[in-house]
Amino acid sequence: MKKSINIDKLYPILSIVTITFIWQIIVDLNNIPKYILPSPTDIFLALKSDFNLIITHTKVTLYESFVGFGFSIILAFILAIMMDSFKIIKKLFYPLLVISQTIPTIAIAPIFIIWFGFGTLPKIIMVIMACFFPIVISLVDGLEKIDNDYLRLFKTMSASKLQTFYHLKLPYAMVHLLSGIKIAATYMIMSAVVSEWLGGEKGIGVYMVRAKNAYALDKVFASILVIIIASILTIYTIDFLGNKLIRWKSEEKGV
Repeated sequence: MKKSINIDKLYPILSIVTITFIWQIIVDLNNIPKYILPSPTDIFLALKSDFNLIITHTKVTLYESFVGFGFSIILAFILAIMMDSFKIIKKLFYPLLVISQTIPTIAIAPIFIIWFGFGTLPKIIMVIMACFFPIVISLVDGLEKIDNDYLRLFKTMSASKLQTFYHLKLPYAMVHLLSGIKIAATYMIMSAVVSEWLGGEKGIGVYMVRAKNAYALDKVFASILVIIIASILTIYTIDFLGNKLIRWKSEEKGV
């Protein structure tokens, strides 16, 4: 079983290596200019030459992403509890949450830049808007799917609302919450980069715009590679910590 799992993990690596090799061959055989389509070698050399500058800009983007992501988790957690506790709040806010997801980032980001300037604040707000919805919806869905028999059992045991939430609702909804957090994590860095593209002073999005304007597509692709790596590492870290948390909760409950 372990061998098959390890082999399965090799498939995506093999596909990436194959695509990269074909990409390099096509560019070399057709002598495609670097400003049209850089080869993987060109991208690697650009990443190597501008590594310190790219990392400096990436740190700004990651700061915006993680701060916004943290606030989105806190706000989503608070609103989900309120929506679960008071149905009138769900009726009031649920439609607004859906409407907020229909607004394109490229349309609202310039407005935030006008209101809050070219610093990190408008980028953090955009990250919150992008990450907030999947987290709150997943958590509300998890809290609502609890079996009524369990709720009646806690009620017969004279458990308070806080005790019911901590010992029943939260552990039950934890899987849904982590699913929402993982979905939101895929939007986190992307939304910050898009905001930086539309206006900013620092960040990997700003670096990409400058490289694009200079027709340095090798540097643009190098930036994309850094964003992909950062996003994948973030998602895998959240998945790892989430599995540890669920396992710890199960052991704590004696499951």
